[in-house]
Amino acid sequence: MKQMAEFMQQPLQVDASRKIIHIDMDAFYASIEMRDHPQWRDKPLVIAKDPRKTGGHGVVATANYVARSAGIHSAMAAQKALELSPKAVFKTPDFTLYREVSAQIHAIFHEYTDKIEPIAFDEAYLDVTENKLKITSAVQLAHQLQSEIFEKTHLTCSTGISYNKFLAKLASDYRKPAGVTIVRPADVHDFLMKLPIEKFRGVGKKTVPKMHDLGIQTGQELFDLSENKLMQYFGKLGYILFRRVRGIDDRPVEYQRTRKSIGKERTYNQLLVSDTEVTTQLKMLSQLVADSLKKQQKHGKTVVVKIRYQDFTTITKRATQVDFVENSAEAIYFIANQIVEELPATTKPIRLLGITMTNLDPLMFENITLPLFK
Repeated sequence: MKQMAEFMQQPLQVDASRKIIHIDMDAFYASIEMRDHPQWRDKPLVIAKDPRKTGGHGVVATANYVARSAGIHSAMAAQKALELSPKAVFKTPDFTLYREVSAQIHAIFHEYTDKIEPIAFDEAYLDVTENKLKITSAVQLAHQLQSEIFEKTHLTCSTGISYNKFLAKLASDYRKPAGVTIVRPADVHDFLMKLPIEKFRGVGKKTVPKMHDLGIQTGQELFDLSENKLMQYFGKLGYILFRRVRGIDDRPVEYQRTRKSIGKERTYNQLLVSDTEVTTQLKMLSQLVADSLKKQQKHGKTVVVKIRYQDFTTITKRATQVDFVENSAEAIYFIANQIVEELPATTKPIRLLGITMTNLDPLMFENITLPLFK
């Protein structure tokens, strides 16, 4: 405890030596579809399966800015989007096409720097402190990147420039679409003090009401709270936010990071005793793994199931497929359930279940079937 107290009393230091650009493509999937279907440019376009053809099922992947003006946003139920905009055009996502365009854009990034941290198909952090073009101005680099991306793909992007990832991300969101925003060290305080608390990275939907209950509406109220108070209310997040609101974020652009596995597991206070309970939990875990894989832009070939029984006996079994497993809850559950069904029969209650996907590759690596036999 004494060491922790001494550590927390260390004076805060801002490292403003880096030049980081966050690039965020504008309504990426929708922009690609509008580029290829000009007749949709002035219409509300929703990238989702048409709920009129699916019995109301489906979720919005993204929407163009016309549709967004009607209140439509990503992760919204497609049926709700239809209610908000009855004349909207619904386009089923074409992820093969989106991957191809994303690879084209990342190839452009590599002309400038190899220090690239992809976040999704449509966004990435670039560390351009030292870059291949020997350009010292990060603003000039950002404009040049925007121009080249538009010239080669006919798509726009927004860029945020600062000395760390937290500020660069906030900056790219500040002026969309096709904006360029720079946050210099001298601008940080004024920029963050006015920012709504909902805009701070790490402050999610569940945290916002607690912030409001404490009277925290903007960066200024967050800044006014002591580190001890923030940690008391929010734990580790409070420690992080105390630094973020002072412009401190020392996370590097992780361009050499390789994720080896993505998994989810749950420990149950009320042990699982029936097949129905196990099935329900396997489906839930499969959905969580599928969501994480999509977020990390990965897919894999090996599904691992972990089971820990009441007596703490633990079994781990895996199944490897020839091709990449589809990033859907149904596909992952099918394999996980097969693994469970092949285990020896037992009546022992289960205290832990886990599903992990390994043997990962980026989504741009696709299944290729070679015609070995004719």
